Amino acid sequence: MANVSARLARVRDGLTPREWARAGAMVAVVIGLNVAGWLMLAAAVGGHYHITNTEIFGFGTGALAYTLGMRHAFDADHIAAIDNTTRKLVNDGKRPLSVGFFFSLGHSSVVFVLALLLNFGIRSLDEQVRNDNSGLHTVTSVIGTGVSGTFLYIIALLNVIILVGIVKVFREMRTGRYNDAELEEQLDKRGLMNRFLGPIARRADAPWKMYPIGVLFGLGFDTATEVALLVLAGSAVVSGLPFYAILSLPILFAAGMCLFDTVDGCFMNFAYDWAFAKPIRKVYYNMTITGLSVFVALFIGTIEILGLIGQEYDLGGGFWSFMGGFDINKAGFVIVGIFVVTWIAALAIWHFGKIEQKWDDRQAVPAADCTEG
Repeated sequence: MANVSARLARVRDGLTPREWARAGAMVAVVIGLNVAGWLMLAAAVGGHYHITNTEIFGFGTGALAYTLGMRHAFDADHIAAIDNTTRKLVNDGKRPLSVGFFFSLGHSSVVFVLALLLNFGIRSLDEQVRNDNSGLHTVTSVIGTGVSGTFLYIIALLNVIILVGIVKVFREMRTGRYNDAELEEQLDKRGLMNRFLGPIARRADAPWKMYPIGVLFGLGFDTATEVALLVLAGSAVVSGLPFYAILSLPILFAAGMCLFDTVDGCFMNFAYDWAFAKPIRKVYYNMTITGLSVFVALFIGTIEILGLIGQEYDLGGGFWSFMGGFDINKAGFVIVGIFVVTWIAALAIWHFGKIEQKWDDRQAVPAADCTEG
């Protein structure tokens, strides 16, 4: 019991009262988005509305919007933008708990505003949305998916190059050499949108300034998740659903994205507190998180491309049936599981491989030689 009390005291003392208040406000907003979204959805479900002739607007529709937002939170550019800004602010001696929170709010605001525009005026989508053979469906299901999958492969390739550079820094550390400038240069190149908007993000000297940067990233439509959410909202609009039913979708999208981006930002904040203590920690942490971003891009890109190939060429067999039946909108849960497993494995390798101890031993040898000289 004494040990538990001591640990709780350390957690409590880890943040100032002002920081705890900010953390509480973030939690309240995230909970508020979830409550508002699901309550509005529940109210709409009672009306037994239809999105199409065969599809009913229900909790499955809301879960789809939520998982789209959650999946979007794990995009490579999200990880890079939040990670780079958090690293800068921690290096400046700040405690930036809300970097991911404000970035996500800015990003989801774009989707929310566009959903409002759909509700207030774009009735010309009626036949396009209802007709499965329409040009809109062709663009979103074929061209949109193909572009998204290709885009993700490009991101993966870029981040593989960055990962090779980080591994190079890590290997050089085994010989006692460490180039922090080279590491920072590699980290700043992660993601595609981040290459263009990263310099703006690096100028942010407070977490709230990530809100407008999140808006800019949102305008980039960097994956199909935003497009898919808007098509879903458009379907609700032309089906004559109530205003609150339509708004529940972008709110749930924001709730899913905001939850995981906020957790991501807080995790990175405390991780860098640990990582900045020693160079070996910083390199190992960034090697792990960059490797994860490569996996996410390849995982989603492969599912999208192979699923599209199987669909367009009507391919059969166990493999193509599995790929065609894989629910891409539930991939976010798979990614969360992979993140958890990867970090457990990384911590196990760090602990049992005694990586930090070996680094300390190598640093101690030159020091001992200098003393003897």
